[in-house]
Amino acid sequence: MGLFSFIKDAGAKIFGIGKTTAEEAAEAAADAAAAKLRREEAAASRLEETVSDLQLQVENLDIKIVDDMATVTGMAYDQATKEKVVLVVGNSNGIATVDDQMTVEHTEPEAQFHTVVSGDTLGKIAKTYYGNAMKYPVIFEANKPMLKDPDLIYPGQVLRIPALD
Repeated sequence: MGLFSFIKDAGAKIFGIGKTTAEEAAEAAADAAAAKLRREEAAASRLEETVSDLQLQVENLDIKIVDDMATVTGMAYDQATKEKVVLVVGNSNGIATVDDQMTVEHTEPEAQFHTVVSGDTLGKIAKTYYGNAMKYPVIFEANKPMLKDPDLIYPGQVLRIPALD
């Protein structure tokens, strides 16, 4: 007899059995995309639950995650609540950007934001923004309930720095 050469991917096309390499690759890509979407939806749902558990007042809260960006919509009770929701979402592992599309029921001045660096303390941050390290409780209170202890902040964390009254 002898050795015969064939087009290996032609069998599926002619006989309708098996899959071509391109079909298998397309199916694998679709499966990976569906799995990614499920992970993003689950993460968004957990973040919505966290916001609810923290008793932050937001009507019709909706969080969507695509890649490393979260989009947040809903109506926050006030500006502080809105900013806290952004911080809860943004300080979550895997989120690099928050697209804040929330509205506010009771308006008030916006706070500044500070990204914690190595060596920061709430006292040092208060000294920078308020000129007085002893004003650190203002920052601590502004970041409750996300902060449980004024000594437990970490580099990369973003904190609200409200204006002093």
